[in-house]
Amino acid sequence: MSKWMLIPCAVLAAATTVTAQDARQVVAEAQARSTTKSQRYEGRLQVVDAGGKTSEKRWTYTRLGSHGASKTIIRFTGPAEVKGVALLIVNFPDRASDQWMWTPAINRERRIATQDRRTRFFGTDFSFEDLEERDVDHHTYVMEGEETLEGERCWRIASTPRPGRRSQYTRSTLWIRQSTYSFAQVENFNGSTLVRRLRYRDMASVQGIWSARTLEMHDFTRNSRTILTLESLTYDVPLRDDQFTVQALQRS
Repeated sequence: MSKWMLIPCAVLAAATTVTAQDARQVVAEAQARSTTKSQRYEGRLQVVDAGGKTSEKRWTYTRLGSHGASKTIIRFTGPAEVKGVALLIVNFPDRASDQWMWTPAINRERRIATQDRRTRFFGTDFSFEDLEERDVDHHTYVMEGEETLEGERCWRIASTPRPGRRSQYTRSTLWIRQSTYSFAQVENFNGSTLVRRLRYRDMASVQGIWSARTLEMHDFTRNSRTILTLESLTYDVPLRDDQFTVQALQRS
């Protein structure tokens, strides 16, 4: 997820005046305010299928670095059938991320090919691509105007991958809150078809940083939703590079 995707949209409380017409400057400001050295949280995922049936998963999320130059491990902690499954993502500023998944049931890891990253990540409505973290320079931006979303005045910005950037999405629409430069919503399209919508809700101050505590991903191709609730969220925790290796995936 461009990391307007999965990181819970942290922003500093203070506001800065930015010319509304400069779409890239708005996105860059949002990125600057969400930059931390590291992050950790426990997540509860409620997956609601097209028929309304709900299942629950849990994972831990740990990240070192930020915005296009980071390393992340996501590890399922429940239920039993997915416990221990883990994904390592190494993000780069100038190319697609590297991804490896560890599956305890077969006792091996496998590299996730670029062409496979549009698929769902273990029964959630997040694709492998959605879990990536990207830099503001990975896209171009056009200001589409202003709009009120769930009571918050937002800039509405069109985002398009730069030439050479591979993505399942041909374009995205971003809603960024004017009061805090935090993301309120992202809609991802393939051509004219809306594929996924991510909403950032339940904003709270964590270590002086405004953060979304609930993220809801709606997959329109399946008419299913995943609601991710963040628990025990902390920033700037001490982490080491050797905690983010293929070998580290095998550690429970």
